[in-house]
Amino acid sequence: MPYLIDGSHKITQSNAILRYLARKHHLDGETEEERIRADIVENQVMDTRMQLIMLCYNPDFTRTWPFLGKVAVPLPNPLLGSLSLKVVTASCSLPQEKQKPEFLKTIPEKMKLYSEFLGKRPWFAGDKVTYVDFLAYDILDQYRMFEPKCLDAFPNLRDFLARFEGLKKISAYMKSSRYIATPIFSKMAHWSNK
Repeated sequence: MPYLIDGSHKITQSNAILRYLARKHHLDGETEEERIRADIVENQVMDTRMQLIMLCYNPDFTRTWPFLGKVAVPLPNPLLGSLSLKVVTASCSLPQEKQKPEFLKTIPEKMKLYSEFLGKRPWFAGDKVTYVDFLAYDILDQYRMFEPKCLDAFPNLRDFLARFEGLKKISAYMKSSRYIATPIFSKMAHWSNK
């Protein structure tokens, strides 16, 4: 369980820690309108993240299809000092994504919500970076890894990701040896578990 001890403050829960740090460092919005927008984005990100988690940890994410066919197997030929190919009949089980095709159909509507909410703003709450931009970047990047073309129709979201990655300290971190893009999930997941 994540926790933070900051002086006399002892805080658990990821989002509570994130909000505490945001308030402490003035990254929670300057106006009530910005704070409301941050609240909305934070909760939308949680919903969107949970949908991806439920898919990726679902045991039905993949199913196994039987395969029976002919394959060429390289065999060493000691007389010729080379390899020769022998065609044999083989059978095995091939995993195939079962639920991903249906889930992919839902992604454009999810991305449209983020795109319309961001609009022409540089950041989700307004003109300055807030803590929800970190959350939004994280989930949009995960969906981009899951389906690389999911942001093709949303230039403002692609620009947002580029703007976020271009922040001086974020850029330096992402270029450092400390940055690890994957895995996103634990080994029990059926996607991005390595």
